[in-house]
Amino acid sequence: MLEQITTYAAAEDYINAIPRFTGKSSIEDTRRFLAHMGNPGTDRKIIHIAGTNGKGSVCAYLCSVFRRAGISAGMFTSPHLVAMRERMAVNGRIAAEEEFLEAFRFVADRLGDLPPELAAKSYHPSFFEFLFFMAMYFFDRAGAEYIVLETGLGGRLDATNAVTEKALCVITSIGYDHMEYLGDTLGDIAAEKAGILRRGVPVVYPVLQPEATARIEVCAAEAGAVCVPVSPEAIKEIKIRHKTIDFSLQFNYDEYIGFTVSTPALYQVQNAALAVRALLCLEDGRITVPVMQEGIRGMVWEGRMEEILPSVYLDGAHNIDGIRAFLDTVKAQPGSGRRKLLFSVVRDKQYQALIREIALSGLFDEIGVVQLHGERALPLDMLQDTFGQYTDLPCTAYGDLRDAVADLKAVGDAGDRAYIVGSLYLAGEIKALLRRPGRD
Repeated sequence: MLEQITTYAAAEDYINAIPRFTGKSSIEDTRRFLAHMGNPGTDRKIIHIAGTNGKGSVCAYLCSVFRRAGISAGMFTSPHLVAMRERMAVNGRIAAEEEFLEAFRFVADRLGDLPPELAAKSYHPSFFEFLFFMAMYFFDRAGAEYIVLETGLGGRLDATNAVTEKALCVITSIGYDHMEYLGDTLGDIAAEKAGILRRGVPVVYPVLQPEATARIEVCAAEAGAVCVPVSPEAIKEIKIRHKTIDFSLQFNYDEYIGFTVSTPALYQVQNAALAVRALLCLEDGRITVPVMQEGIRGMVWEGRMEEILPSVYLDGAHNIDGIRAFLDTVKAQPGSGRRKLLFSVVRDKQYQALIREIALSGLFDEIGVVQLHGERALPLDMLQDTFGQYTDLPCTAYGDLRDAVADLKAVGDAGDRAYIVGSLYLAGEIKALLRRPGRD
């Protein structure tokens, strides 16, 4: 079957079907298959990113700065919004269809000649593993000097942690998500994320939740990693403008350098600060302060408080901490018009807590809900009924996403604002509908 796959579309279809016939592999088996491939990319300078919220943004900030510095860098992120090949990019360009297919064929061909220990288990990569293997091959072929890897879930047992040698680790903010896999407390979740740490390798992390911070530092001590905390006090003079935010970041004891993020999202200030602190740890002479300033300002990350239409903002927040950060940004945005919200979520998220947080915020004048595609989607009636438990605001149920977007398009004409939030899957469906695929 695999040898018959000769087109990008067929390769994408095959990978999408993988969850139907394979489970998650052990990290040892992931390492074995990576070695069977010849360990592509593992001799590069690898930056590994874990955390609950902000991982993809930190990856994007790092790679934006690398690009300004003239440094070749590969970036592996998830999930994708529209096209699967968005998950792997070099120097800001996502894999072309022919490059994606070449990487697929390389991995597929290695499956035809498994080493005995994997053959005995009838080993097959999981959905995420397959894409990770492809990305490492793609980055190796492209000659990337740095490789920035975002974990998919957790850290300790994540496929990306099959890479043993790393130049740097970053742990972003820790929150309650995927507790069925990672633990019920912030400390337990932080410990799973900290499984990416390596002896002698710096780990950059925000000082936010005391429980999570303390656990990261305990894990760092056990692993022999070098702690590089970023405290809230290191970020000063935050000035919110219409479409940008200015802030100053402490470099030395009494030295602050100004930066600008090209987004109204307050949470991106912290993510940019983590990226800057991480870049300083690399001690690469090509990464100067002006280069970092340009790279931070030049980064635009799709689906993160992105203005997709006039006065219509799309945000991928999908857990309680992400929703709170989203609401903080909505509250801080200037404007005195009405606010409309379009929401959807998958059923295995804490949807009741998310909806309660939004409804009780008092920030919105109208609410709309739409059902996502796929088996994980929360039904339309449950979305509408749950909002009804917490607010008397009108809640419109859209049977078709096109109708919801048509209503949103009219928002800017009245001087009001509209927001779309609740799921990166919703963000992807919106992007596909607006015909803005990928980041080519």
